[in-house]
Amino acid sequence: MTEQLKQLRNEIDAVDDELLRLISTRARLAQQVGRQKSGTAYRPERESQIFSRLQQFNPGPLRDEHIVHLFTEIISVCRALEEPLTVAYLGPQGTFSEEAVTKRFGGAVTSLPCSSIDDIFRKVESGAASYGVVPVENSTEGAVGRTMDLLLQTPLKICGELELPVHQCLMALQTDLTAIRKIYSHPQSFAQCQIWLNENLQSLAAVDRIDAASNADAARQAAADSSAAAIAGKKAAEVFGLKVCAANIEDNLNNTTRFLVIGSQDVARSGRDKTSLAMTTYNRPGAVHELLAPFARHQVSMTRLESRPSRASLWEYVFFTDIAGHQEDENVARALQALRDNTTFLKIFGSYPAA
Repeated sequence: MTEQLKQLRNEIDAVDDELLRLISTRARLAQQVGRQKSGTAYRPERESQIFSRLQQFNPGPLRDEHIVHLFTEIISVCRALEEPLTVAYLGPQGTFSEEAVTKRFGGAVTSLPCSSIDDIFRKVESGAASYGVVPVENSTEGAVGRTMDLLLQTPLKICGELELPVHQCLMALQTDLTAIRKIYSHPQSFAQCQIWLNENLQSLAAVDRIDAASNADAARQAAADSSAAAIAGKKAAEVFGLKVCAANIEDNLNNTTRFLVIGSQDVARSGRDKTSLAMTTYNRPGAVHELLAPFARHQVSMTRLESRPSRASLWEYVFFTDIAGHQEDENVARALQALRDNTTFLKIFGSYPAA
């Protein structure tokens, strides 16, 4: 070992010692904060402000996403000293939903796998879970209808959002594509990989495509059958002992799923927020224009507008809308007040830090 290398390693050891001291100091401060404040230890607006500040002052060479990942874990273990959190997600272990939980909350939480999106809502409503993470839309396949329907029915609120890049892999017990006779996956994943499947499997003998409740469940079934494969994320291959036959087989390499964090709390302003709501209006000429006019009049930007059948009466639709800003912002509050005069139904799901 050269003297220069030894010196560098000694400097790294000294930095590690200082990091340990500072992280321990941070943890003790977090404990003191927990004793001073009321309510939950998870404060989405505060964490968003921390990440924004750290990225603003990041000197490199670590990229911003690495800084966020690192501090997510630090915050996670400090938060656990204040209050243990249980987070429900669409299971089983190995789904993209589980990845979303880790990305948002870090590793120091109890992850609670659920069999359906309905079950996630029930677990949070009953108090069996502190929060839930649910998929709401995919950049390729669009909205997740069941999540939107349940938001109309639940007393829960949206506390946060995150966007997760979704990379699909073909996996099996072996890597010989000619041995595959069936593929398991979630219907949305099949839809996201149509081009690759048609180009790479059409020359083989008939391959059945079998829908599964989740990608992880698809991997579980493939792990029990040497003639089967699954489309899922790499984490599922690790969990169920499968080999990746082909990676990144999604048709759109920018394929991203947006998830919502649902809970019982109202979230304060972070400075860069989004508000989600649903509304219905009168069935008359110009009604939709009247519905949206308050946003333009009060200079509120809409980031999403989507309609779904209301299920209350024939040909009546609910408009799901995301707008920039917090419902306590002056211009947003004025727009929402004006909106109440033009709607037959209005439900604000919550304001929360934008992803």
